[in-house]
Amino acid sequence: MAHNEGKDQEVHFVGDSRVQVNKNRPVPKDYSEFPGKTEAFFPNFLLKEWMVGVVVLVGFMALVLSEKPPLGQQADPTNTSFLPVPDWYFLFLYELLKFKWASGPFVVLGTVVVPGLLFGGLFLAPWLDRGKDRRPFKRPVTTGIALLTLVAIVTLTWVAWDEHEKQLASQPKGTSEDAKIVHPEDPAYEIYKNNACVNCHGQKLEGLQGPALRGIGDAYTPEEIITIMDEGKGQMPAGMFQGTEEEKRQLAEWLAKQDPPKEEKEQQ
Repeated sequence: MAHNEGKDQEVHFVGDSRVQVNKNRPVPKDYSEFPGKTEAFFPNFLLKEWMVGVVVLVGFMALVLSEKPPLGQQADPTNTSFLPVPDWYFLFLYELLKFKWASGPFVVLGTVVVPGLLFGGLFLAPWLDRGKDRRPFKRPVTTGIALLTLVAIVTLTWVAWDEHEKQLASQPKGTSEDAKIVHPEDPAYEIYKNNACVNCHGQKLEGLQGPALRGIGDAYTPEEIITIMDEGKGQMPAGMFQGTEEEKRQLAEWLAKQDPPKEEKEQQ
């Protein structure tokens, strides 16, 4: 016991260290008072978490390996009929930005305000719902926000996908179907894309600066196509093709197999 600067205040020291005793020091509860209601964090709890993580990872990898990724068409900047669409988990935002009140001059409303309200409601849920009951019907605020968000996301996702399918179905003839190349696996297609032909006639033979090559086999034989490659025609100068004679023959025979656009087929 000692006195502190003349004040009648009793001070306790621990040994000779002169460290005051803190009588209000918090002491953690002894969980042995609750047998069967708790477990050690390591290794019991962590082992359970790791096992759940392994099961989820194995299931996810099984789904990934069992199904091929739904890849779209090869990127083609000249294809004006392509309809871009985001991944499925962003479809609801994609559809949201189509509304007049969420796009154009009000785009901030659709990109900042509405998502901010959704995430703000999620962030404020612990303060809006402070009840101890865990049953959903006893938690109207949290349950209402969750159901409203779920219904909105599912509805907007379905509407966006349905509208995209309708747009694909309503495309005019001669766009999506005519973009198909006959025998695209033929090595001649690679020869075509690796030469200057693609710059004038397009990736899909649709014609850019030069004429379209779809249905060219109806007008010229492979030998005549080779002659055009060598001597040129119209605005096409002679000697544009830079491959070998064998590649030239392969390309000419492949071009002769290409079908004309569907409209020309129907007129014939």
